[in-house]
Amino acid sequence: MARIGLLGGSFNPAHIGHRKVSLHALRALGLDEVWWLVSPGNPLKAKKGMAPYEARLASARQMAARAPIRASDFEVKAGTRYTVDTIAAIRKRYDQHEFIWLMGEDTVAQFHQWKDWRKLAKSVPIAVLNRPGYKDDARAARAMGWLRWFVRPSAKASEWTEWRLPAITFLRLPPDPTSATRLRALNPDWHKDPA
Repeated sequence: MARIGLLGGSFNPAHIGHRKVSLHALRALGLDEVWWLVSPGNPLKAKKGMAPYEARLASARQMAARAPIRASDFEVKAGTRYTVDTIAAIRKRYDQHEFIWLMGEDTVAQFHQWKDWRKLAKSVPIAVLNRPGYKDDARAARAMGWLRWFVRPSAKASEWTEWRLPAITFLRLPPDPTSATRLRALNPDWHKDPA
């Protein structure tokens, strides 16, 4: 039974920060692989400035190369749009694996806006990956009013398969300031550049 971390996102574009945080999470959680679920369209993000899906998937595959990271088009193939539905479909399709959801601290502030976020938290453990400048926002997030009762110590993060759900842990990983937003500001047409 493989232990898989799931990191969803736009990957607009995928960058070295995604790779570094995934590899650190892999070690901290004792994972066999991290799967990057390249979203066909995040309902909470504006479409303006979003590169075509094929370009984002290609950038994720390129950034994941030669690492225990798999850039996946699972959501496109399964026809899912919301994380709670994606997790249900993945668990059904890959019932022989154990999964943990990986999310950045910057995302925790919006978690209460996700479709059926409590159901999601009851279906899969969550590991929050630190992002420079977001620690206080993550801890004060609206969803944390409920999730705070289910926080597990990061020192025991590798034991996540034994946790009773819901369960969430905050991993302290080496910070990386790389940001897709900053990369797009420097090169808005990154997806048009020849590889």
